[in-house]
Amino acid sequence: MTSEDRSRHLREVTSRLVATYRDHGGINRAGEKDLPGPELVAGILAELLAVVLPGYHGAPVPHDADLEVLIGARLDRVGRHLEEAVERTLRFCHQAGCVCEELWELAGTEPGPDRFRDAARFVTMDFLRQLPEIRALVAGDVQAAFEGDPAATNTEEVILCYPGVLAVTVHRLAHPLYRLGVPLLPRMMNEWAHRNTGLDIHPGARIGPGFFVDHGTGVVIGETTDIGSGVKLYQGVTLGALSFRRNPDGTLVKGGKRHPTIGNDVTIYAGATILGGETVIGDGAVVGGGAWVTSSVPPGGHVKMG
Repeated sequence: MTSEDRSRHLREVTSRLVATYRDHGGINRAGEKDLPGPELVAGILAELLAVVLPGYHGAPVPHDADLEVLIGARLDRVGRHLEEAVERTLRFCHQAGCVCEELWELAGTEPGPDRFRDAARFVTMDFLRQLPEIRALVAGDVQAAFEGDPAATNTEEVILCYPGVLAVTVHRLAHPLYRLGVPLLPRMMNEWAHRNTGLDIHPGARIGPGFFVDHGTGVVIGETTDIGSGVKLYQGVTLGALSFRRNPDGTLVKGGKRHPTIGNDVTIYAGATILGGETVIGDGAVVGGGAWVTSSVPPGGHVKMG
């Protein structure tokens, strides 16, 4: 193939490829701002993990460090990056037709050129104020993992080696943004954890303190799941929807309670599947490995496979 032939073929492929962008979309661009990409989200998570678990994530903490100065600098940096990501997400979703009325009302913003910046600033400051409580929840999850696994020799091992702890920590960070009404970004955060740990936890799931997922690979927790305190899951557990209601035109009905409610101090063993928004697993119940559960279990009840 001559150089001219190569150039001609490349021009032809380029034209056909650009035509697909026009016909099918696929370019991350809408209006003035682009969506934050996976790299930006991963960077924000790295900075947040370094704040929540300093020394375990991010740069080492010097012995003579002034923690007020160190953590203050980290908060300033992650705050600026998070504000940028939230603003970009809001601008993009607004251009794409996403409705964020609850967020506008919560942030007290008025329509105008500054609305996205002001809402992003409000969200970021509200989120940063929650970090002490988030860190307390993470500490409880770490302790639950240490106490719940006889193979754990210390909490340091739990923090550094347990994928379930990492996935739940990311969920603790993503869930407040979801509750504040930020579109897409919390889902991107939890998908980062999904790719890196094998646990798929929707940012909308409400999870109580002292949550431990042992091993973790293949765990799926749906958006409207409610989980109480002191719950322990093993690998391959699914907390999912039983069925999806449809509109007259055949499209799925969005929203509504679709996933189960798990009470306090429940243990769910490997490979169990619990489905349905009306399914409630009572306090202290035990669901055996491989069980298929589509109806409620009373407090203290035991469910075996089959």
